[in-house]
Amino acid sequence: MRLTYIGHSTFVLETSSHRIVFDPFFEQNPTSRTKVKDLLCDYILVSHGHSDHCSDAVKLALRTGATIVANFEICEYFAKQGAKTHAMNPGGAHDFPFGRVKLVPAIHTSSFDGEPGAPYAGIACGVLVTADGNTIYHAGDTALFTDMKLIGAAKLDLALLPIGDNFTMGPDDALTALSFLKPKLAVPMHYNTWPVINQDAADFAQRAKRKGYRVNPLKPGESLELPAKKPRATAKKRATKRRA
Repeated sequence: MRLTYIGHSTFVLETSSHRIVFDPFFEQNPTSRTKVKDLLCDYILVSHGHSDHCSDAVKLALRTGATIVANFEICEYFAKQGAKTHAMNPGGAHDFPFGRVKLVPAIHTSSFDGEPGAPYAGIACGVLVTADGNTIYHAGDTALFTDMKLIGAAKLDLALLPIGDNFTMGPDDALTALSFLKPKLAVPMHYNTWPVINQDAADFAQRAKRKGYRVNPLKPGESLELPAKKPRATAKKRATKRRA
């Protein structure tokens, strides 16, 4: 399993069977060297409606045939533009061919800010993806909130966390988030795209290390590998095994 950081909050996740894009923001992203024409993907996961998280969702979906997975309002909006969608909402989970996706809460606004009047785009979400035995949390844009402790109960292999401040939690709150989530590894995002969210990710990583947490600040275009593991048994599977 390979995760590549595109820049801002955009990532490409390559599982053993599918390619997934988180929060597609390419063409107007000053940190991205990748353009929509350069990509192939099977699924597009969108955390909320702001243009710096989904401005290229429809273009990418129409070019590749990928399915957009997002909240109900975002999917309705993109489906009217011809995209293939799968609507969900916070608390809901669904099994896809590559693995399981669950939408979880995020504390943030959500609107189609490129449209007149910024139409409502449903509630902002974080995304949990379990594939190849790994569980990855893309927090989307969010403030710190104590229910991150419940998200951390999923035993996270990787957490993708905003640290930019101003629009989301900053480094101090992101450190507290690490204590709630307890991921094996974290990657910072949503910083250094514009001056208002400039942050020192290396300093954040050092501060996290002193508290016992691993943080890998990827540069745009850099990747990391997660070893594929056997899928964790669900309660239903464990019960079936005991009966057998």
